[in-house]
Amino acid sequence: MTNDLHRDDSDVVDVIDAQATGPALILCEHASNFIPARYQGLGLSAEAQQSHAAWDPGAQAVALTLAKALNAPMVAAKVSRLVYDCNRPPEAASAMPDRSELIEVPGNRNLTEAERADRAAQVYAPFCSAVSQVIAARKAAGLATALITMHSFTPVWFGTPRACEIGILHDKDTRLADAMLAEAHRLPHRVIRRNDPYGPEDGVTHSLKLHGLAHDLPNVMIEIRNDLLQDAAAEARMADEMLTLLRPALSALGATIQGGAHA
Repeated sequence: MTNDLHRDDSDVVDVIDAQATGPALILCEHASNFIPARYQGLGLSAEAQQSHAAWDPGAQAVALTLAKALNAPMVAAKVSRLVYDCNRPPEAASAMPDRSELIEVPGNRNLTEAERADRAAQVYAPFCSAVSQVIAARKAAGLATALITMHSFTPVWFGTPRACEIGILHDKDTRLADAMLAEAHRLPHRVIRRNDPYGPEDGVTHSLKLHGLAHDLPNVMIEIRNDLLQDAAAEARMADEMLTLLRPALSALGATIQGGAHA
């Protein structure tokens, strides 16, 4: 997904297959690098707008494949996380960062409280509302739901290489993460770690807490190193590897996969 200046700026969230009845709900908060025209590119170069700072390359493709395979609904943000990071609460500075690793974000400098509140209302609130509506509908239908959020990360951070290839992240509820990590032996060629390259102390589990813990849903955040997501074939391969962990993990938690593409 790339920037499209002709796209409707109010189109900030995508809900896919909301009626799907499989055992999971997939979220992708950093699916897009789209910056609505009103923000004038946030003062970023074209290169910066395409960089990991603006989105999680490959995450949306993997999330879509997981959703289809698990017959799960999916909610994805359609605006760059540099406009508003839907995995952060409005009061967090990182919700609208003025710097991301080595990239300065001029359009986020010295934002007023009113400007921050406006962005939260325009981007964060619709995303959260969409997620809440899907969860409420599934509860009303008596559907068991595991919350899975899909992300990617850079192989180098501030000049330091990252050995981790797949991160299985959690907050206080470790059920789904534990079940996935118990299946890590199925991918012996991968470096799979708990709460790496990030953990709760980094503020990355906001969605897990807000949409998972608050509703007592088993939940997990999956991070894939983005050099493993360089093209469509790689994205498909990594999605298949994630299913290798997720299917038995969901089964261990008692979830029944209904009608998934690979069920």
